[in-house]
Amino acid sequence: MKLNFIPSALLISCFLFSCQQAAKENGTAKSTTDQVVQLDSSAYQLDIAGKKTNLFKLENKNGVVAYITNYGARVVSLVVPDKDNKPTDVVLGYDSVKSNQKKGEPFFGAIIGRYGNRIAKGKFSLAGKDYQLQVNDGVNTLHGGTDGFYGKVWDAKQVDKQTIEMSYLSKDGEAGYPGNVNVKVVYTLTDDNGLKIDYTATTDKETILNLTNHAYFNLNGEGSKTILDHELMIAADGFTPVDTTLIPTGKIQPVKGTPFDFTTAKTIGKDIETTDEQLKNGKGYDHNFALNENKDNHPVAVVKSPSTGIVMEVYTTEPGIQFYSGNFLTGADKDGKGGKSYPLRSAFCLETQHFPDSPNQSSFPSTVLKPGETYKTSTTYKFLK
Repeated sequence: MKLNFIPSALLISCFLFSCQQAAKENGTAKSTTDQVVQLDSSAYQLDIAGKKTNLFKLENKNGVVAYITNYGARVVSLVVPDKDNKPTDVVLGYDSVKSNQKKGEPFFGAIIGRYGNRIAKGKFSLAGKDYQLQVNDGVNTLHGGTDGFYGKVWDAKQVDKQTIEMSYLSKDGEAGYPGNVNVKVVYTLTDDNGLKIDYTATTDKETILNLTNHAYFNLNGEGSKTILDHELMIAADGFTPVDTTLIPTGKIQPVKGTPFDFTTAKTIGKDIETTDEQLKNGKGYDHNFALNENKDNHPVAVVKSPSTGIVMEVYTTEPGIQFYSGNFLTGADKDGKGGKSYPLRSAFCLETQHFPDSPNQSSFPSTVLKPGETYKTSTTYKFLK
């Protein structure tokens, strides 16, 4: 099927105009700049090592829109209605592929692999062999290393207006990982306002794999200055405490009686400035939560903005979720969409995953993938108002 990329900013402008017209009819019209940034699709069209990047649009029957680039298979923009039907972009991102290529870029919206989160000292052993990965986070490997999936040009096939498939072949030895691994990620914008992400992968050699998406959310709208007012629930009775390099100690610690107890919804900012040692280690929340057993497919996390009324529910087949409170955002530059800066704690991440450093932690759920097996997992971010 022919790739359905956006040739110009015209489609986005038309979408904004239709949203404004609807708002006028409801007496809630606001200027375009108050709604969502107009993306210039040409800024996402680049040739990188002989492969072309583009910007793709998904839209459901309710007018919810997602924009995705095949550079890093990233979610660039996700526009959902707030309580007043105002279109609100709830994910952080950049105006161009070139901004995503800069050193130190914080993985905005990207697919993370081969291994989401950290591996201690970039080392692990598998099938009697020792492996050394690229070290890119102090003494550890983070999100696949310097040569991770976030910086790759994926092959894209737009299935229909609500679905796009991204595929990538990670060759044996890439970033230090064993095996030729074929990965497919399918984004689907569902009719009930969910962004569903389905992951599958196979390998020709025993390897490790832990895929996730690294979207940064602000339900007040991207560019808003804080997420500390957001109310968060995480269905987890335990979390994995970390050392000063953010590597798990191997324990699963009960959340009860700690700042990590989100079993009942509370604001993200309620306990974030306490003197808890784990919050000190993470400079805030940057921890994996061990999700409770969930046979009835309830949301594993729920977030609400009291300002916009937007509610995000998270559903996943994964055993863990990394809650990150944007502790390393600085707002030092204005490379965000529309020239915005993204300061400290102006976004949060809920990265569904297996546990950090699992290859070195025998008590954690295994991340080993063998030939003949198929890695399969699914996560949905669903939006209500």
